[in-house]
Amino acid sequence: MTQTLDPAADRGTTPEATGTPAAQEPGTARRRIGVYICHCGGNISDYVDVAKVRDALADDPEVVVAETTLFACADGQQHEMVHDIETEHLDGLVVASCSPKLHQVTFRGVSKRANLNPYAYTQVNIREQDSWAHTDDHEGATAKAIGLVKAGIAKTRLSVPLEPLRVDTVPATMVVGGGVTGLRAAIGLADIGIAVTVVEREPQVGGWLGRLGPMFPHDRSGREQIAQLLSEIEKRPTITVLTDAELVGKSGTFGNYTAKVHIRSGGADELRTLQVGTFVIATGADVYSPEVGELGYGIDGVVTLGEFGTLVDAAKGGGVLTWSGRPVRSIAYVYCVGNRQADGNAYCSKFCCTATIHASIKVADIDPTIRQYHLHRDVRAYGRFELLYTESRERGSVYLRYPDDELPSVEQTADKRLAVTVTDKLTAGARLTIPADLVVLVTGMVPAQNTELSTLLKLPVGDDGFYNEIHPKLRPVETVVDGVMIAGACQGPKTATEAVSGGLAAVTQSAGILKKGFAELDPLVATVDEAACTGCDACLTTCPYDAISSYVCDSGTKATISAATCKGCGGCVPFCPEDAIDLLGYTSAQMLAAIDGLSVKEPVG
Repeated sequence: MTQTLDPAADRGTTPEATGTPAAQEPGTARRRIGVYICHCGGNISDYVDVAKVRDALADDPEVVVAETTLFACADGQQHEMVHDIETEHLDGLVVASCSPKLHQVTFRGVSKRANLNPYAYTQVNIREQDSWAHTDDHEGATAKAIGLVKAGIAKTRLSVPLEPLRVDTVPATMVVGGGVTGLRAAIGLADIGIAVTVVEREPQVGGWLGRLGPMFPHDRSGREQIAQLLSEIEKRPTITVLTDAELVGKSGTFGNYTAKVHIRSGGADELRTLQVGTFVIATGADVYSPEVGELGYGIDGVVTLGEFGTLVDAAKGGGVLTWSGRPVRSIAYVYCVGNRQADGNAYCSKFCCTATIHASIKVADIDPTIRQYHLHRDVRAYGRFELLYTESRERGSVYLRYPDDELPSVEQTADKRLAVTVTDKLTAGARLTIPADLVVLVTGMVPAQNTELSTLLKLPVGDDGFYNEIHPKLRPVETVVDGVMIAGACQGPKTATEAVSGGLAAVTQSAGILKKGFAELDPLVATVDEAACTGCDACLTTCPYDAISSYVCDSGTKATISAATCKGCGGCVPFCPEDAIDLLGYTSAQMLAAIDGLSVKEPVG
């Protein structure tokens, strides 16, 4: 059973309002709990004696099944769990294995298939939180695992059946960002029957790709590719493109958001209100801009990769590559400018090596006698881009690898030419000075400045400044904010192909939410005991998702929590001086019981 939730009727969010059926008081009847302790192929069992963990549960009368398994997530073991639940009439499940980020959905699915309420299942992390953390202390790791498992059993013992929250959804999506990722996502959404509004803050769509010339592997310019996408968009009346526009407001609940867009048009401002079910954030990234003096930047003839690309594209097709009125006879490329540096951005930008190699091939097409030197830490031209790397070398480009801690130096000579000095690791550390007419600083991606958008949508930002998904493999475009997806280079440096793939993944995820007409949310949300609430308002400012408000009733002012907006973080619970707020699935009683279970000392010997 799934209960339909009216977001406007969340008042009090009692168990009945959030889909919790009437149940007997926890702890009044003996439970039948199954516990499965995973070897994880040695990741756990190499450091934790899983058999002793299992044996430590022998005296618990409510643990009716206790088993160890090589891989708890394997299909065969899942079938065995379903069989045990059905034949042993289990009403609780504890799996001691890896992080719940990996397999929480897996074991909830096991519960559902066996007609066990999925919220009577508890995942105990004895891999990341135990075996991997204590590889040098097997006895201590085993004792800790016993405590963690007993804590999980204690929490499960007090669980009550919960049902997902059901919310109606609006079949419309807002795509924020009009680059290649956003435009391709908009077309994909329209093709499956979802209305789309593309919001682009620049005067025209296309992003960085729209400024590029011929690209690998088809030698089609980025401008042509954007033009083709725009022609496809014109064929789809369900797509609306707004330029000079920004998302400035979001309210409502998951699946039924009210979005406000500020549009600047012809000197006049317009505030447009739209109803959407999901957001796809595809705001892209910026390009690193070197400081004056950094590797010679500011000296005549020292340019960035973007500036060099414009120069090469202008000369291609019968032209001559020149700089300051003189023909270019030698070029030095300095890789990893602004990236992979201890005092800068530590990450790799992924696309820069390939873009530089491709540019060098274009230069060879213009004039094969131009000498080209690639000064790199290492070349990361993966997949099909390896073909470009091979072609570049075959056509005369010279690759020299410099040490990570010894950057090349760029100076201007007396005759106004450039000299690049570098240590080549591949020739026993020889110190070389290369004369050059042009020095190209290979700059990578940096996060786009979207502070207002990040704050508005509560988007999680990583240490590198890019947006964070829930899990890079299992949930690669979802964020912790339901209905808000991220795609493309706003997540981190990507090639155009990778960015488009992310956009299409966001299309699939949006379709899964919107095409059914409703969505199901976890019922693990905060609730307010109206009788205990005194209306002190201490909780109103604690929620980062603005899920808490107040209302007036016959007995005074009371707090209320929107179950559709609440993310179950529990941050509001400790702020209530009357203990009137609790968190379903992680109630105070459950967590205190888990703490007591964890504190039990078990001999391991």
